[in-house]
Amino acid sequence: MRPLLLILMLFSLSASFVRAQVVGKQFPAMEAETIEDKKVMLPGDVAGKYTLLGLAYSKKSENELNSWFQPVFEKFIQKNKGLFESFGYDVNVYFVPMFTGVNAAATGTAKKKAAKNIDPNLLPYILFYKGELKPYKDQLDFEKKDIPYFFVLDESGKIVYATSGKYSAKKMDEIESVLE
Repeated sequence: MRPLLLILMLFSLSASFVRAQVVGKQFPAMEAETIEDKKVMLPGDVAGKYTLLGLAYSKKSENELNSWFQPVFEKFIQKNKGLFESFGYDVNVYFVPMFTGVNAAATGTAKKKAAKNIDPNLLPYILFYKGELKPYKDQLDFEKKDIPYFFVLDESGKIVYATSGKYSAKKMDEIESVLE
């Protein structure tokens, strides 16, 4: 039992260390597209405002990426009505599925599938990246391909928070504390 606990502790520490390696770095330039094929340059087009980015580059990471959609929508995108309207966040939010290598050819199909299967209110917050993975994998310390990665960028495009994996309330609390 103790070796398993030690392994879990080491994994947790190594994941925190890798995320710490990314915080403070400028987010690398990325050209992505909306579902309507409009180009969005990250981080340039989101400068001047905090931005939450969720990136995933494998089919296996899709379920964990999807676990973030509803909580992020409710917390940062949906406009609150009534008494607490002024307490909302003014933050850009984008989920970015990355199509690389031979999978890059599937970008068009993925856009059509998204248009059919994703809540229309979420579609403006989904960008599609098609291109090479290596520059992002190297600069953003993507450890595992089967999980999504999340980054909070400041107004200048510098990474101020990074996490990965399935949604949790603890991760959302950490993101909120960075944005406050």
